[in-house]
Amino acid sequence: MRILSLQPSVSLILQSLGRLDTLAGCTRYCLDAVPELRSRELPIVRDSWSSETGEIVALKPDLVIASVPYRQESLAAILKAGVPVLALAPHCLADIYADIRLIGSVVNEPARADEVVAGMQRAIAEVRRIAAQSNHRPLVYCEEWGKPLIHSQPWVRELVDSAGGVFLGEAGKVTDAETIAAVDPEVIALAWCGSGNRVPVERVIAMRGWHALRAVQAGRVACIPDELLNTPAPSLVEGLKALAQLIHPELFATADFGVS
Repeated sequence: MRILSLQPSVSLILQSLGRLDTLAGCTRYCLDAVPELRSRELPIVRDSWSSETGEIVALKPDLVIASVPYRQESLAAILKAGVPVLALAPHCLADIYADIRLIGSVVNEPARADEVVAGMQRAIAEVRRIAAQSNHRPLVYCEEWGKPLIHSQPWVRELVDSAGGVFLGEAGKVTDAETIAAVDPEVIALAWCGSGNRVPVERVIAMRGWHALRAVQAGRVACIPDELLNTPAPSLVEGLKALAQLIHPELFATADFGVS
């Protein structure tokens, strides 16, 4: 099985399954998410959004696996060229678990996939247990893009709930700085797609006139690395831990999560 990964989430899932050996190529973003891939010197292809059929066909993969965000036209062109495509479009944690199991079945690792999912579920349950010790559920604004402002995806809403917070707004929808300021969240997590950990937090606050917000006054505004919140893969567990420490520092600043 020769697989082309067109999104970091796919490569992260293959890593968790112990099957990076199936990769015949990946994107440059995959190298950032899975540094282990750098030493493998795999062919680098464009991602699900900007993929080019020619470079993919030239590698003669058995399967191309894409995940959101992708352009249907790009994937249709790959299919038309005769290359099988598996396109993933998860919305919630249950979808992500299903995708892990699906990829596990593709690479003949169904039992390992079940273990990966069970590990994620245990981690989330443990964070929820610790968060339940607090009677206060802070209002949390999570942002996946800054121009325009876009609320984080539904699975992030689930993570915020597990970490003992209340997700502000409608997941995945566009908003604006004035609307967020009017609600005055207690916690702000900025995780811009493709920006890693490079969101300029102080400049964002200044440009939006957010200095008076409760979250800013309390010092509870943070950049959470993109791959920890926006990538539908096992790495979300680390994103959950980052959220938990931001939402309930009194419970999680030095907490032993008891899970990995």
